[in-house]
Amino acid sequence: MLQKRYFYLVKVQFLGYRFHGWQKQPNTKTVHLMIDRTLKFILGEQQFKTLGAGRTDAMVSANEAAFELFLDQKPLEDITTFLELFNHNLPQDIRVLSIKEVDEKFNVIKDSKLKEYHYVFAEGSKFHPFAAPIMTTILEPLDIQLMKQGAQLFEGQNNYRTYCYKPSDDGVFNRELIRCEIIDNTIYKANFFPEKSYILKVIGKGFGRHQIRLMMGALIKLGRGDLDLDYIRKSLKPESQEVMDYIAPASGLILHKIEFEKKED
Repeated sequence: MLQKRYFYLVKVQFLGYRFHGWQKQPNTKTVHLMIDRTLKFILGEQQFKTLGAGRTDAMVSANEAAFELFLDQKPLEDITTFLELFNHNLPQDIRVLSIKEVDEKFNVIKDSKLKEYHYVFAEGSKFHPFAAPIMTTILEPLDIQLMKQGAQLFEGQNNYRTYCYKPSDDGVFNRELIRCEIIDNTIYKANFFPEKSYILKVIGKGFGRHQIRLMMGALIKLGRGDLDLDYIRKSLKPESQEVMDYIAPASGLILHKIEFEKKED
């Protein structure tokens, strides 16, 4: 007799500074490992499985990430109570935002539609160390206006091979970015943050390995005067063989939001 299975979409946020990314790895502390350890503790003998909507690199944070929880035998009796128990037992740098029951047709990977990433940065000085977990500081002054022009060049349908780490011959590099812009940081605030900071805001359906950090690396080099707007234009052409040699630090990158094609209710 087949066991009945129950499905839940779980939204979660975490500070990634002390974790080696989302995905489980041998002898390594990851977000997925801590979530599964906590679930095993609170669910006891009940069989379960978790599947993330995507991966994040080491030290990358998430304001809103998602995973699917599969439960065998019996459903959650009270979702609100379970959410409170889950948060009570998770480490303080991981928090569950919501839990919603979904049907067996929902797929947390295939149904994910748009991801919005933020890269938070400041420039021109050494700032408070407490800001380091979610903000990258560039000591040299940067031409922010020029960087804003450069960011807009990444929007639309382009070949992003230059901005993929160790691209393979059969990789998918032709992708579309719905939005790519540099804006003033009015979202992430603390009294030890610098008076002025910025966000590279990127929205798209899929990204290559380290793509946003490599794009940010190019924009930092642009702001320093190490390359020009024409370099970015040419690097996005199908025939480009350029290799971006600067990956911006991981700790400035935040998965801000994830949207799904299917309704979550």
